[in-house]
Amino acid sequence: MTDIAAPAERLLVLVEDDEAFARTLKRSFERRDYRVVTATNHDELVTVLAGHRPAYAVVDLKLAGGASGLTCVQTLHAADPTTIIVVLTGFASIATAVDAIKLGASQYLAKPSSTDDIEAAFGRVQGDPDTALTARPTSIKTLEWERIHETLADTSFNISEAARRLGMHRRTLARKLAKRQVT
Repeated sequence: MTDIAAPAERLLVLVEDDEAFARTLKRSFERRDYRVVTATNHDELVTVLAGHRPAYAVVDLKLAGGASGLTCVQTLHAADPTTIIVVLTGFASIATAVDAIKLGASQYLAKPSSTDDIEAAFGRVQGDPDTALTARPTSIKTLEWERIHETLADTSFNISEAARRLGMHRRTLARKLAKRQVT
């Protein structure tokens, strides 16, 4: 067993399976004097954590093969509860946001988010009781979309099983997902 170094003040681990996006985000953070290590899945993250204690983490919610980034959030938090974890997703839903926070994430951002947005989220680890409440009620389409995402997350992003649980045909669900261009 190797000794793990103390957390590097500006060490960031990036868990992202989109190579182009990961490369762009990595370069952007390196220009801001972060040292960045990357992983494309949970197994790679475990390997990274064997030798590093990052102060910051950015985790994509939906990884290749339908894998959930929530597992990565849980692993990061278990390795070091002081790591500031930001979850990025094009698959935003209330259910996954709540789960991400419960598992140890500090912030949950919808894509597209810039490096500025992510870095600002690192500074907002505490909740803000003065956040303005929206007066606009949630639309039926938004509620439907959130229910679809909640069910997808519950089924590990298995479209056939999610369609069955939602009581709709698999092709109908696939069409709804295609319309939103989820990344």
